This record gives sequence, C-alpha cells and structure tokens, in this order.
Amino acid sequence: MAQQGERKGFIARMLEGKERDEEYARSTLPSNRWGLFWDIFKGRFSKIVIVNLLILIFCLPLIILYFVRMAYMNAQETLMPFAGWVGTGYPAVPDLLGLSEQVTLSTNMLFGALMIVAAIIAAVGISGGLYVIRNMVWTEGIFVANDFWRGIKINFVVVLQSTVFYGVLLYMFTLSVNWSSWAITVGEGSRVLLTISMAVSYVGMAVITIMFLWMLSMGANYKLKFFKLLKNSFLMTFGMIFHNVFFIVLMAIPALLLLLGSFFTMVAAIIFILFGVSYMLLVWLDYSQWVFDKFFESKREGGKVNRGIYAKGKGGAQSKAVQQYAAELEAASKIKSDLASRPIKPITDDLKVYELPESFSRDDLKKLRESKERIAEDTAQYVEEHKNDERYVVYNARFEEPAEAEEGAKDKGGKDKKGKKGKKEGGNGR
Repeated sequence: MAQQGERKGFIARMLEGKERDEEYARSTLPSNRWGLFWDIFKGRFSKIVIVNLLILIFCLPLIILYFVRMAYMNAQETLMPFAGWVGTGYPAVPDLLGLSEQVTLSTNMLFGALMIVAAIIAAVGISGGLYVIRNMVWTEGIFVANDFWRGIKINFVVVLQSTVFYGVLLYMFTLSVNWSSWAITVGEGSRVLLTISMAVSYVGMAVITIMFLWMLSMGANYKLKFFKLLKNSFLMTFGMIFHNVFFIVLMAIPALLLLLGSFFTMVAAIIFILFGVSYMLLVWLDYSQWVFDKFFESKREGGKVNRGIYAKGKGGAQSKAVQQYAAELEAASKIKSDLASRPIKPITDDLKVYELPESFSRDDLKKLRESKERIAEDTAQYVEEHKNDERYVVYNARFEEPAEAEEGAKDKGGKDKKGKKGKKEGGNGR
C-alpha cells in the first residue's frame, strides 16, 4: 500500500499533477498537441516571458508608430469639423462631406509606409522568437539568448521576405478600402463596384494574413525559396481554411481583449508585455507542426513525426526522441570497447615519468627511458594478473559468441557451395 503523502493545495496539484506513483511520469507526458502546448506553457513560462520581451524590443518602433498614428487621428478629429454645412452666419462654411475619409486616406498613406519600415525592424525579433518557440515545440533544450540570436541569423531572410510581402499588400488593400470609402461618401463612381472593391480588399487582407502566418511557420521548418514558400502558403491557406480560422481566433485572444475596452484593455496590455507575442507564436507553431506531421513528415522517407508527443499504449509511452536514443544506445552496446574489454591499472603507486630538467644530459634521457619502461612493465603485469576477472570475461564473451557463430555460418556456407559444385561436376561427368 502506497504511503499517504502530504495533501497538496489546488495550485500545487494543478502544476504538479497527480500524486507520484509508478505511472506518474508517463501519465503526465503530453500525448497530443493540446497537451504539448499546456506542458510548454506551464513548464517553460519564464523562458516564454524572456522571449516575448526580446521580441518586443524590436517591435518598439512599430508600437510607437501605431500610438503616434492614433494620437494624430484624435488630433485631426478634434481640430476639424467633420460635418456637412456646419456653422452659421457669414461667411458660410463650405460642404465638408468626405473630409473625414480623405484625412483617413492621407494619414494611412503616410503612416502605412512608415509601418512597413518599422515592420522590417520587427522582423528581426520575430526571426529569433520563431526559432526559440519552434525548438520548444520540438521539445529540444534551449538557451534563450543564444538561440534567439542564432534564430535571427537562420530565419531573418525568410521572415524579411514574408514581412515585406505582407506589409506591402496590406498597405495597398488598406488604401483601397479608404479610397473606396471616400468615393462612396462623395458620390464618385459606381457605388456597387466600390462596395465590391471594399469587400474584395477585406477578403484579401484576411487571405494574406493567413498566408503570412504559414510563410513564417514553413520558413522556420523548411528551407524553401520565396516563390515556393508563397505557393505552399497559398495552398495551406485554403486547404485548411476552417482549422486556420479556428486557431487564428485562438491565438488572437490577447488582441480581442483590446476590443472589449475598459478593464480588458489593461489586461490585454499586461498580457502582451509578459507573454502575448510568444503565446501567439506558440499556438500557431504547435498547430502548424500538427499539419506538417499529418501531410508532410508522415509521407516522406525519414520524416520526423510527432516530435515531443508521447504515444500511449502497452508498455508505457515513449517519444520518437526516446526511441531513437534507445536504438542508438543498443547499437553502441554491440560495439566492443577496448577500454571495457581489458584491465586498466589505476594510478595508485609512485611510478612516474622522469621529468627532464631544462638542461639535460644523456643520463637524464636514460632515466626517462627507464621510467617509461618500468611503467609499461608494471601495466602489462597488472593486465596479466586481472585479465581473467569476472567482469572482463563476461564482457568479452558477449562479443566472442556472435563472432564464432558468424565464422561457423561462413564455413557452413563455403562447404555447401563446395558440395554443390562437386555434385554439379559429377553430374556433367555422367
């Protein structure tokens, strides 16, 4: 009967799981992507926070530019009378219809271009964060600072290409929506066509956003050229459309809190500062790794499937990494080691190699040679005395039996071939 342990509190039980028993370690290992996400989030939370702060350092220009744009728009709304035929008396205020839309268009035209430049700087931080979070999803050991800078070197080119592609198209779609809104307000052009243009632009924003996320995850996992990356991300965007929407909503929870306003805005700001960006990357990379396992890794020879996932079944659960390690360990045990197969004398006596002085003579060289010979003789004597010790006999016997069996098989095979050859010759003689 297991010894009754100390009763734990709710937080301790939530973090540590069930009481320790024979199956405790294996029962708490992640067996699916949901379990892996929670295991990483609670087990490596401090590293997630550090990665998030490193990413935010490079995102500061983009964040500052966003708030400057908001302040500029608020100032424009305060200073300009956005209403038609406002004011009384003489002179009359002209019709200001469409002025609000025109200011929005000109503001986005300026700040949108600046945000593309700021996004390029943010791409540096995203490159490092992608590498660290991907290694977490693969359940590999990480050193946050070193791996972050290593990730910048490895991923920066592909992240830069993806960011410029996304930033330019998002900029164009945004201006298209603003221009159509202005044209509809002032009555220029076909209202139906302009409305269709706005709808197409919004759909385009959604599509390139999903494509951008797939370009990031594919670029972090595979070495693909830009146009190949573009093609694959387009296919994955529409091929997994419902899954994509679900996980984008899941990863956008911190951003959605901002829309609620009031108290939730403060909560969202704290989340983004602590782990918001890292959380979003973790959700998307965990999901995309499931897709890669299902459609790519499982269909190619040598593909690594279910990294970090422990398949539960008879005999317990073992990850692919543990299975590979066990296989390598078993293969290494079949190779005879010279160190383990013979006695090695420990350094327990006063035998030492004679040290030559700075100015030495022939006698000194003779003493050096004699000291080496004494050590060699003493070592050989020790080996001879202990070569029949049980541990060496048992160890060497493991390799002698397979060798004898192999030689016997070769001899038998040679005799069989010789016998068949003789019968063949005898048959021909008849």
